Amino acid sequence: MNGFGIALLFLVAAGLVFTGLPAMIVLIAVAAFGAFAGVLGGAFPYSLLTALPNRLINLLENDLLQALPLYVLMGLTLNRLPIAKSLFRGGVALLRRGPSAPLVSGIALGALLGPMNGSVGASVMSLSRTIAPRLQGLPEAERFAAICVASTLGVVVPPSLVLILLGDAMLSAHTLAVNATGSNARVINTQDVFRGAIVPAAVFLVLCLGIAWWKGRKIAQRGIDENHLPLRKSEALIALLSLVFLIAVLGGVAAGYFYAVEAAAMGAFVLFSAGIVTGRLRGKALRELLAETIAITGALFGLLAAATTLTLLLRTFGTDALLDRWIGALPGGEIAVTAAVLAILGASAFVLDAFEIIFVLVPILIPPLLIRVPDAVWVSALVLLTLQASFLLPPFGYALMMARTAMRETLEIRAIAKALAPFLLAQFAVLVLVFSFPALVHLRDETGANVRAAPIAPEEIERRFQEMMKPQE
Repeated sequence: MNGFGIALLFLVAAGLVFTGLPAMIVLIAVAAFGAFAGVLGGAFPYSLLTALPNRLINLLENDLLQALPLYVLMGLTLNRLPIAKSLFRGGVALLRRGPSAPLVSGIALGALLGPMNGSVGASVMSLSRTIAPRLQGLPEAERFAAICVASTLGVVVPPSLVLILLGDAMLSAHTLAVNATGSNARVINTQDVFRGAIVPAAVFLVLCLGIAWWKGRKIAQRGIDENHLPLRKSEALIALLSLVFLIAVLGGVAAGYFYAVEAAAMGAFVLFSAGIVTGRLRGKALRELLAETIAITGALFGLLAAATTLTLLLRTFGTDALLDRWIGALPGGEIAVTAAVLAILGASAFVLDAFEIIFVLVPILIPPLLIRVPDAVWVSALVLLTLQASFLLPPFGYALMMARTAMRETLEIRAIAKALAPFLLAQFAVLVLVFSFPALVHLRDETGANVRAAPIAPEEIERRFQEMMKPQE
């Protein structure tokens, strides 16, 4: 019944698309159905499912997961403080209120706030409230494209929540691959993923800012633009202090000076304290903030537990071994194998958010890939860039669908595609550049030489992988 696990993955996709239920419920329902069918069909004994409690306990003992509620609290607190508005208006004033200033400031603000908003969906909701109203002088398609692009920058700009969770998933996947091959390569960690993402993220961000500047100079403003109103001294002070603080916190984590949990705790404490002192987080506002933080954190942990349950079931069915054989049978060497896995992840991004892909697909697809493509940092960067490109790809890109809902836009796909075209070209150019020159992700890698393992014969890889995947008695 190895192929039954593949059918379960398609059932998950169908459930998410056609039922509209939360991903956590769909994953648990599919896992329960698969477990029931597997036990009744004799694919595995019921005793194998008793490994689930220990698996969940080990999962929740991960110290890195403490950063989840703290990042959520930071993002939600930012939405309730005048920080985003002050930063945006400060950027416009810094650019002398030129025609390109609103678009450039919007993209820059997305790069700054995206890492703290967490998911693409959360970034879309936040930016549609803070930036979209201040772009009313622009054509609808250009405003829509700016929000979509800015909301996806948190996928690749470290130290976002997406990178933290991907780093943890890549650590597990790389450990599995190293054990399967018996190599002496050093297993990567979250900081390796941060360093690998810095150069591609910086290149793409510079290209996006350049495109926004170019677009702004070509677009004729309509109506009265409130962005050209004089910047008050209080707004300038808030913008300056916020910019220094956010760059210090995010840059410190990305550069390795702070741990992610420590930086998240510091950021959450400072922002929360600012909200209390200024009176913006009192009474009803404070209760709503804490309730929303608990709800989102619970949803994330619930999604993680549901995905862990499903992946255990898929391993029990031997789906990972089946995918390993399929991936190993692909012709063309490392390039073809990597391209095939990235294509699967890219297609999945049309219906799944980054968290769901990291929790469900990365543990299944990436270990077989890392067995044959030992450069785990390079693979991590390609996964991030692929997800971001898919989120922006018309007509079913996840960011586009979320933005349509949040902004209540009914634009034609042709207009959206035209507005997004320069950004998509830049995105694919960076993806091709990193794909063709893996050394780009190692420019800041202090130990990159130890991450890549020596090649091993395919037959030996297959033997070790199958031995490792045998259920424990």
